[in-house]
Amino acid sequence: MSIPDNTSSTSSLSVVKSDAQWREELTPDEYRVLRQAGTERPYTGEYWDTHTEGVYQCRACGSELFTSQEKFDSHCGWPSFWAPLAEGKVRYLHDRTLGMDRVEVRCGNCDSHLGHVFEGEGYDTPTDQRYCINSISLRLVDKSAD
Repeated sequence: MSIPDNTSSTSSLSVVKSDAQWREELTPDEYRVLRQAGTERPYTGEYWDTHTEGVYQCRACGSELFTSQEKFDSHCGWPSFWAPLAEGKVRYLHDRTLGMDRVEVRCGNCDSHLGHVFEGEGYDTPTDQRYCINSISLRLVDKSAD
């Protein structure tokens, strides 16, 4: 996979909080996904079928991660993007859990779990990549709210 090798250590993160602080600030569902690398069920999140123009921020720290310009309909049940907003906005980890070999996507600012990125699935996108991101990991800032 030609995912950028952005696997910097978590010590260079801008937002570092204790587990107790994260538990206090996030709902139990947000905590399970963002801090414990959980996954929401497909077709249940608020953004999987959203076409609103705007910027998608990390729900944990507010860092801008994706925009609606890179979002596409993959029909997989989760919001899908063909690229992050900019290089360094997300970091990548090799994920070999559940007997699979995948690339996990985390917020580059606070190390929260966002989802996974897949490549070579045949989607007609500029990168041939699908950033499959949990809705609960994101907060959409509507462009028309400016």
